[in-house]
Parts: sequence; structure tokens; C-alpha cells
Amino acid sequence: MPAIKAVCVLNNEPVKGTIFFTQEHADSPVKVTGEIQGLEEGNHGFHIHEFGDNTNGCTSAGPHFNPLGKDHGAPSDADRHVGDLGNIVATANKVAKVEIEDSIISLTGANNIVGRTLVVHADPDDLGKGGHELSKTTGNAGARIACGVIGIAKA
Repeated sequence: MPAIKAVCVLNNEPVKGTIFFTQEHADSPVKVTGEIQGLEEGNHGFHIHEFGDNTNGCTSAGPHFNPLGKDHGAPSDADRHVGDLGNIVATANKVAKVEIEDSIISLTGANNIVGRTLVVHADPDDLGKGGHELSKTTGNAGARIACGVIGIAKA
């Protein structure tokens, strides 16, 4: 079986970019790669949200994708939302190169992220450890500054 591929285009001036998702087979990790421009230097929360609905901007994407009903956490935590991908890091030139491998998200089955929204947040994700009232739900990552629906990519 050929690899499964998906893509997400982020376009919310000044933040824009393209993120690619590749999964070799149904039980292999998903590789998340790409580049996002226009970000302030530093860490930015990076999450898959439940709905592929951007009718009211990024707000209508709903909460983090969390079919297992867990608390928010780091990508390496056992207790995390399926959609918790941690932080991406923008350099001084306002660009974040994305290279993530994740074994919880999938492009098939119960944890399928295709048709859901990828969101880039204004602030760092505290990975559920910040002690803020929003730490265990959103990582206190702030405003949604760019988003896009994840779609099936041409092979």
C-alpha cells in the first residue's frame, strides 16, 4: 500500500505556510513537515482542532481534537489530547520549519486528522504544566493566529 498523504494550507496574513502529513502505513507514525512564515520569534502552540470548520475563522474549529477525553499535554506525554503537537519555533526571520513525527495522530482510523483544522497559536504551549487555569485544556497558547483544514493530498 502506498503512503497516505495529507496537506494543510495556512493563509491568514501575515502568517502563511504549507504543512504536509505523511504516513507510510496505518500503524506507522505520521511525519509532519513544512514551513510557516510571518510568525513572531519564539514558540507557538501547534494543535489539531476537532472540526474542519473555518466559517468563523479559526474560532469555529472548536477545541483540540481529543477523542480519548484526556487532559492537554506534551506530545511525549501519555496523558495528552490526540491533537497536541506541542510548539513550533519561529526564528528571528519569522519562519518556523516544522519537522515532527507523531505516533498518536493518524491519517486513517479513530485518530484520523483529515478533515480537521490545524491551528497555529500566538503564544507558547505550556504543555499542560503551566499552572494556569487553561493549561490542562489549551496549554494557555493564546489566540489562534492561523489555521487551515487538513485535506487529502495528491499522491
